[in-house]
Amino acid sequence: MAFGSFNEGGGGQPMAEINTTPLVDVMLVLLVIFIITAPIFHQAVPIDLPQVASTKIDEKPEVIQLAVDAEGGLFWNGEAISRTVLDERFAAAAGKQPELHLRADRKVPYEKVADVMAAAQRAQIVKIAFVTQPAQ
Repeated sequence: MAFGSFNEGGGGQPMAEINTTPLVDVMLVLLVIFIITAPIFHQAVPIDLPQVASTKIDEKPEVIQLAVDAEGGLFWNGEAISRTVLDERFAAAAGKQPELHLRADRKVPYEKVADVMAAAQRAQIVKIAFVTQPAQ
């Protein structure tokens, strides 16, 4: 018997038996549940899917590097341009949804940077990134 009585003269020795019956019962129940549910995971409805040959399109958006120097001069991918040409180039590039990477000298008045951003917005260019250098 797993339980000891209080009036035995054992002298208070600890019981050395562990009742493993509840543990075995729980494990058997879990095993039965797993055996029943495991085949359900592998059942699938057979569907004849169409076969299509296609290639992945890796079209990277055009990146426009636009720099504004300390005097307010504009440089489109390293080429000096005027303010009137900027609107034309933005309009020509707008259909491709380009990314505009804007670099501005720290001495440029905010008005010039805001003007460039407004010109990009008028041309429906919405991806604008400000390029900076990390502090040293």
